[in-house]
Amino acid sequence: METIPSILEQRLRTAVEDPGQTPLSITSASDSRFGDYQSNAAMLLAKQRRANPRGVAQEILEKLRVDDICSSVEIAGAGFLNFRLRPEWVQERVLELTQDPRLGVPAPARPLGIVVDFSSPNVAKPMHVGHIRSTILGDSLARIASFIGHRVVRDNHIGDWGTQFGMLLLGWKTILNKTALEQDPLLEMERIYKDVSARCREDVAVLEKARHELVLLQAGDAGNLLLWKEMIRLSQSQFDAIYGRLGVLFDVTLGESFYNERLKSVVEALQAAQIARESDGAICVFSDGRLPQEEDVFLIKDKDGWRDNPAIVLKSDGAANYMTTDVATLQYRIETWQPDEIIYVTDGRQQLHFRQMFSIFRRWKADAAAAVRLSHVWFGSILGDDGRPFKTRSGETVRLADLLDEAEERSFAQVSERNPSLPEEERREIARIIGIGAVKYADLLPHRQGDYTFSWERMLSFQGNTAPYLQNAYVRIRSIFRRLAEAGESWRPGGGMRLEHPAEVALGKRLLEFGEVLPQVLQDHRPNTLANYLYELANTFHAFYEACPVLKSAGDQRASRLELCELSARMLKSGLGLLGIEVPEKM
Repeated sequence: METIPSILEQRLRTAVEDPGQTPLSITSASDSRFGDYQSNAAMLLAKQRRANPRGVAQEILEKLRVDDICSSVEIAGAGFLNFRLRPEWVQERVLELTQDPRLGVPAPARPLGIVVDFSSPNVAKPMHVGHIRSTILGDSLARIASFIGHRVVRDNHIGDWGTQFGMLLLGWKTILNKTALEQDPLLEMERIYKDVSARCREDVAVLEKARHELVLLQAGDAGNLLLWKEMIRLSQSQFDAIYGRLGVLFDVTLGESFYNERLKSVVEALQAAQIARESDGAICVFSDGRLPQEEDVFLIKDKDGWRDNPAIVLKSDGAANYMTTDVATLQYRIETWQPDEIIYVTDGRQQLHFRQMFSIFRRWKADAAAAVRLSHVWFGSILGDDGRPFKTRSGETVRLADLLDEAEERSFAQVSERNPSLPEEERREIARIIGIGAVKYADLLPHRQGDYTFSWERMLSFQGNTAPYLQNAYVRIRSIFRRLAEAGESWRPGGGMRLEHPAEVALGKRLLEFGEVLPQVLQDHRPNTLANYLYELANTFHAFYEACPVLKSAGDQRASRLELCELSARMLKSGLGLLGIEVPEKM
């Protein structure tokens, strides 16, 4: 199905003489009192032509042919065009929507190849609350891109290489508690790392032993490689347990070590291209002077003025770093998958790193970089009630597994209070769906670039813009059909559509917006847009349900209202599913 804005934009373009490059866009109206859709095309054209905006709007209106779609098109303000849809046309479109497995989302003219780099935990460290944002945001973007019709590669770029492994190997050989390792591998590996790291800071001899273990590993020592691979195996097993609980899948898991053999050639190529050069023993990339100082990521301004802010691609001790690995990773992804876009989902503290990395790659591989959209999708922090990064009461970082456990337990208490007669196994399953969904939705709902305050009370509430509220809306709709079946009545979709009551028309219009929202979510990398749409859909459905009796109606009217209920349930379930959130049949 074509979206309503695209249909109106085609009509608008036909009515405009010589629009040139002026975008003639149609958007949902910000205030439904003045219409359903609006356009500022007349104002943009007037600026281009140095004419009066309202005069241009009137010229467009005289040639615009939308009587079959709109009951009215009015000029407002400085020259806005406000479109109000005909209820009977909305009715026809909603009927089409009931038969559309894509729920009104237009298929892309050309499916894109999209790589999504997200989650990226470090080997030998438990996943903590800080991983939730990258994992959930990346997963939802991948789900949405796939639903739209693009080819998606989900890549988990785990941290499995670096100086920390010298300390881990030393700790493994000297202070490992095998019983503790069997009980919780990541917790024990984290313990030995912290212990050895502290001793390295206090004793140079211990530091040298750790460095020796690292050198052996990098040189391919069989024993150290075997231990290193075991650390990765144990870590991945626990990562997979978390991903299983979250319903998150990856197509590939290529850690930093996978790119080791590329690092030397990358640095040599950057030097040969005169992009990188030696500075104080390190190999660095400096500004090439092509951009204004304010836009140059290799310059920084302090009290004395502008100075160099280089990116190191090879440290003075000859070791590569994250920058080297990320440039090599980008090279590999483009060569292997020829993507149209690569999305990196990380926290906001890495903004400079990615801006420099993208700039380095564009200077090195201009043609390849020009063919791919490089997107750093960054996000803010999760805060506690004190306004600081979310921690346990003792000040420790919250482990992700513990967070999910608590979400399920708190939800179980709520479900047991609401439905004590349900079998415990069923209450546990409902609590899992609600608890995990609440955590995910609370993370996806805010503008991703802002911080948000973690609140169990708010995220598990059945009131307001929360996952339980939306899940309950779905359950409420499904209960209509259960009551129908309990009364011995049957209903099959496809019986027709009649939108007569204003609440029916309003719900129909809201349902038609899904196809407009989803592509925009992917374009802006903002799943909160989908979350807010689903909340509005649920509110619009509740208004319809209160104003328009469903089971108490009869004949064609009842069939039509059941059709609206079924479509609303499908939309809520599909939309929440694209956010990685399940829905229960009971609550």
